[in-house]
Amino acid sequence: MSQSELVSLFPEAGSIPADSALDFPIQQTEYLVGGTIRTWKGPFQEIVSPVQTRSNGSISRTVIGSVPELTAEAAFVALEAASAAYDRGRGQWPTMSVGERIRHMEDFTRRLKERRDEVIRLIMWEIAKTRNDATKEFDRTVDYIVATIEALKDLDRDSSRFMIQEGIIGQVRRSPLGIVLCMGPYNYPLNETFATLIPALIMGNTCILKPPKYGVLLYKPLLEAFKEAFPSGVINVIYGDGQTIITPIMESGRIDVLAFIGSSEVADILKKGHPHPHRLKGVLGMGAKNAGIVLAGAEIDQAVKECLLGSLSYNGQRCTALKILFVHKSIVDIFIERYLEALAELKPGMPWEDGVGITPLPVEDMPDYLDELVKDAVAKGAKVINPGGGERAGSMFRPAVLYPVNESMRVYHEEQFGPVVPIVPFDDLDHPVRYVYDSRFGQQVSLFGTDANVLAVLVDPMVNQVSRVNINSQCQRGPDTFPFTGRKGSAEGTLSVTDALRSFSIRTLVAAKKNDLNDSIITDIVHDHKSNFLSTDFIL
Repeated sequence: MSQSELVSLFPEAGSIPADSALDFPIQQTEYLVGGTIRTWKGPFQEIVSPVQTRSNGSISRTVIGSVPELTAEAAFVALEAASAAYDRGRGQWPTMSVGERIRHMEDFTRRLKERRDEVIRLIMWEIAKTRNDATKEFDRTVDYIVATIEALKDLDRDSSRFMIQEGIIGQVRRSPLGIVLCMGPYNYPLNETFATLIPALIMGNTCILKPPKYGVLLYKPLLEAFKEAFPSGVINVIYGDGQTIITPIMESGRIDVLAFIGSSEVADILKKGHPHPHRLKGVLGMGAKNAGIVLAGAEIDQAVKECLLGSLSYNGQRCTALKILFVHKSIVDIFIERYLEALAELKPGMPWEDGVGITPLPVEDMPDYLDELVKDAVAKGAKVINPGGGERAGSMFRPAVLYPVNESMRVYHEEQFGPVVPIVPFDDLDHPVRYVYDSRFGQQVSLFGTDANVLAVLVDPMVNQVSRVNINSQCQRGPDTFPFTGRKGSAEGTLSVTDALRSFSIRTLVAAKKNDLNDSIITDIVHDHKSNFLSTDFIL
């Protein structure tokens, strides 16, 4: 596919289907602080869509809207609102019963579902995720909220009784941690952001949410839902440059939990800015360079299918993507042949088109970066082995499969986060194993093979290097009931519908020596429902 053919994939301004068109520009002036949707009258940041428009054989940027670019002063107003709502643990939200917080979350879920079509369309235009994947992201997010509510009910049921040990009567429940700063990634701007925001809120914390740079406009239709569903100051949504608005509130030392999904470099900067790092809890999802290891004797068709999905789903822009493939020399030729055949079936195009597998890239300088990786690998002995691999036009980058890749190349080490697929041949199994051991990341690995003895030998050491070992399947997050975390530089804390509730809370105990006086006091409190903590109420 030539550059002119890539250009022709972009739509002309008047040719976009009505069910996919966006009424832009969307001039967002609102942000949410202290239970009030406020109007910003300062500077704004342009939002440019990766879906560029075509005219007379050339393509141009599509500005689809703008969002407020708040100042540090405005960010501190949000911090004050979150602090007031938490009120050192005395606020309405942190002292509210679990059942009441669940009712607020159910109200929000109902309001969220009302904005489904609007949010899906914005995901398509803001980050060029296919309609099918954008729909899955929204629906999976709703399912995640429902599952979180059910998990909290289970957790609370287990806590709705007293224990008596060694003459001490006590009740253990989970309590919130304080003020949470929540920042999600652009590749899953709704789902991954809510994977931390929802458990943080429902456990009684108050939150400051900064939407990702790409995938930011989709929060506009949610501001009213946040405002109506939660008490004042419980959730605050701010916009702007991270260094301007996030650095100062981190340096204030008043953030108790950093919930961040992004690069480890940014996470390090944010954590170092906090004056009391020992007190700051991190729930972090960071980088990954997940390897796929295709062993001799692997079932080729299955390995190819999973490796193609793993390396190029949503253009490879997933932290769980397979970002490097090690293939045994005895099967590498047939693997590559089948992989390229399957790759040729991936249709490039716009996100609303049926059957599209490759879409434009939302990060504006990403095509330049990927081009650098390809040129570096080629200069050091690799070849682009798929026809047209690495061709580009505007935000569209045709996947590039590089072979043979070796340790001298940047793509061997760097997390490319895009449609570049490095393939490394090996004959000694120690080669890919050593790669996983030496990596600064430790999220997941995929093993492809049919010999149970070889796989067993690999599984035992690998589980001590990464957090998930996938057998004959791509790396992935789901199901959401499974723990999602990482070792080394990939994560801090664990996210699943149950683990996340624990990550944003702490076990707290109320205890008393068992005697007539204390028995009478506790009975009086429980019988007359005087406390939301000391309670035997059972949520059905």
